[in-house]
Formats: sequence, C-alpha cells, structure tokens
Amino acid sequence: MTRPDKAKRPEPWCPVAATVDVIGGKWKPTILFYVKDKPRRFNELRRLMPEITQRMLTLQLRALEAEGIVVRTVHQTIPPHVEYHLSEHGMTLAPILDAMVAWGEAYGRRIAPAQA
Repeated sequence: MTRPDKAKRPEPWCPVAATVDVIGGKWKPTILFYVKDKPRRFNELRRLMPEITQRMLTLQLRALEAEGIVVRTVHQTIPPHVEYHLSEHGMTLAPILDAMVAWGEAYGRRIAPAQA
C-alpha cells in the first residue's frame, strides 16, 4: 500500500532513498528488528525500547502499518490486546535487517577495544 503523498515517483528515482523513506529514521529499524521474528505487543515494544515515547511508538507503528510493512492484529480477549508483526511484504526486509544486525555486531566488536 502506498501513501497518496508518495504515489508519484520523484525524478531521478533512487531505490536507496525509497527504502530509507519507508524504514529509515531513529526508531523504525529498531521496531522492525523486534517484530521480525515474533509478534510483539505494544507494551512489550515499549519495554524493549525504553527511550521511545508512547506517542512516538504509536506514530512509527502507524506509519509502518500504512506502508504495509507491519500488521496490527487486535485479539478479542478479555482484556483485549494488540500485537504487531511483519506483513508478508515486510518479511522481504528480513535480509536487510539481518545484514544490519551482522554489521552492528561487527562494529560493536571493533569499537569495544577502544572503549576498554
């Protein structure tokens, strides 16, 4: 699903810029990392990302949902709860997220001696 304001492709079109537009920013990659392997509830995401505000998490999840990357599922239980997980389309981002994890781990090992 494409947002109306993004429907027209700017020229020249850059695929990297398009990817960053959808999953870039401070919080979206982290959210995607946490929902990649299993559904997560809203408050679980808040606990995993203590620096994010409730409002910002809501905005980021809504944006990812609008792009068709994340699916919001409401479970009709007492009390009701909501889970977020990657959509089928969102799962195509898994290799990108895995590469980011691998790079981050290697970077962490590289800078660890300098911080010791």
